Amino acid sequence: MEQAQYDRIGRQYTSTRRADPRIAAAILDALGDADSVVNVGAGAGAYEPSGRALVAVEPSWQMIRQRSGDSLVVQASAEALPFPTGTFDAALAVLTLHHWADWRCGLEEMRRVADRLVIFTIEPREVGSFWLTESYFPEIVGLDRGRCPAVAEVVEYLGNCSVDHIAIPHDCVDGFLAAFWRRPEAYLDPGVRAGMSGFALLEQDVVDRGVARLKSDLDSGDWERRFGHIRSLDALDVCYRLLVTN
Repeated sequence: MEQAQYDRIGRQYTSTRRADPRIAAAILDALGDADSVVNVGAGAGAYEPSGRALVAVEPSWQMIRQRSGDSLVVQASAEALPFPTGTFDAALAVLTLHHWADWRCGLEEMRRVADRLVIFTIEPREVGSFWLTESYFPEIVGLDRGRCPAVAEVVEYLGNCSVDHIAIPHDCVDGFLAAFWRRPEAYLDPGVRAGMSGFALLEQDVVDRGVARLKSDLDSGDWERRFGHIRSLDALDVCYRLLVTN
């Protein structure tokens, strides 16, 4: 996504987007003993580890202005990191690859400036297996498959890289696209949808039609009949993956 788009849609980002402690724990474990970290495509700063030398890189001023804390932040893009080679122990990228103009260039820059890469991303090939995108907003599937690299592509590009499936807890506090998989009513709230770039990229009439279908199915009980079985689950593997170079 271009910087200008996030300057437009990211004005209230922190009202719905904040670190979920269970996802944060997985990311912290992946960072290991890295003392210095660069967070690329840092947004408002969720999932940044404390107690380490950290520099955030973010192209959007709207996102930068919502940051809290005193970490150093640099306004720049992933494809042109303004640091010498080998500056950091680790480079972190959280739900950002699909916003980059050239993900290969961005990963190469991360690899240039850091010894270890930790990437939390989506598997676009599985986005359509989620009830929200499968039945109500299939247009998001096309968007994500067009703008996000498949995990296999990233692994092939990076080489020696582990991949963990991150199941999303039913009460996830970070409002990304699949966070409310067990709380379908949340997607009726425009404030909730405002923190999800997939919705922001759709035409308003497409959003309105999908929301109307979802509301109708919730009111009639059809959603419950089709998908209510997932309400008994504590966590669900939707499409989120954690990649770590070895």
